[in-house]
Amino acid sequence: MNRTIPRQDHTLRRMTAGAMLAAVIALTTAYLFHIPVGGNGGYIHIGDAFVYLAGSLLPAPYACAAAALGGSLADLLSGSPIWLPATVVIKPLNVLCFTCRGERLLCRRNLAASAASGLVTIGGYYLAEALLVGSWVAPLAAIPSGLFQPVGSCAAYLLLAGALDRAGLKKRLSPLL
Repeated sequence: MNRTIPRQDHTLRRMTAGAMLAAVIALTTAYLFHIPVGGNGGYIHIGDAFVYLAGSLLPAPYACAAAALGGSLADLLSGSPIWLPATVVIKPLNVLCFTCRGERLLCRRNLAASAASGLVTIGGYYLAEALLVGSWVAPLAAIPSGLFQPVGSCAAYLLLAGALDRAGLKKRLSPLL
């Protein structure tokens, strides 16, 4: 049965998917495998893998909103509200590296995007910390421990996206989103 879906339904479905991904991002960032590292309040988590997944599944406006909302909620839930303004800017920038076009989550662009997104994360939080502490030198000490986060997120995204590609998730969801 080939039924066309009205535009309002697409918008509502994308908003719903974005809200669900925002919740998953918040919970996996704040609570699941939440490992504190460094002296600046940073932590390792798998939430960014779901930020990457949002960018691979949803059109940019919906994915950016999911990433910003989910990351911000995680900052509040984990007791790090000082990072919230930076997160609202950095997480949507992470999403913009990815594409939702194509039949697979793991395409060449998204593979490269996971590395580019890691650089955005490191650079963005370095800049945020420099502005918070008033020094361009002190935040350099956090970069080595901060490298674990994007590397771990990239690995988790590759595993998750590979499994979802094998299950044919994107092909099944594409008519709905």
